[in-house]
Amino acid sequence: MIMAERYAIGEKVEIGSYLFTPERIVHFAERFDPQPFHLDAEAASQSLFGGLCASGWHTCAAWMRTFVAYWERECVRLLSEGIEPPKLGPSPGFRTLQWIRPVFAGEEVAYTVTFLSSRALASRPGRRLNSILCEGTIADGTPVVRFESTVIEFE
Repeated sequence: MIMAERYAIGEKVEIGSYLFTPERIVHFAERFDPQPFHLDAEAASQSLFGGLCASGWHTCAAWMRTFVAYWERECVRLLSEGIEPPKLGPSPGFRTLQWIRPVFAGEEVAYTVTFLSSRALASRPGRRLNSILCEGTIADGTPVVRFESTVIEFE
């Protein structure tokens, strides 16, 4: 099975959610994005954002975490039905990354993936390039992050 046989073009799938606790926000920021509004609630309250908020990179990393967990579950499900799941490889990149709205401490982001396209790579027989739209929204449906990614698939 290839991705284009599993997902219809334009099909959006919920892949999971991630709760941005103050502890998670600070832990990520200490390691990767040490700006005051990600590190300290008091400093954040005096910033443009008005409160402790997650790094945009953290929102993207959380998307990846939920996608990997989703894909592992999906592969187990397909195998249990006797279906060989698509063999996904790495991503050669992404584009149009948008951090639409800050994600504040205590907010949970629900992540989705939408299958956009798939094409065989003429220069690499047996490989495909899939394009996906990756998104995250908070509980009221407000979008917070969006980007398009490509994923290599091995036939």
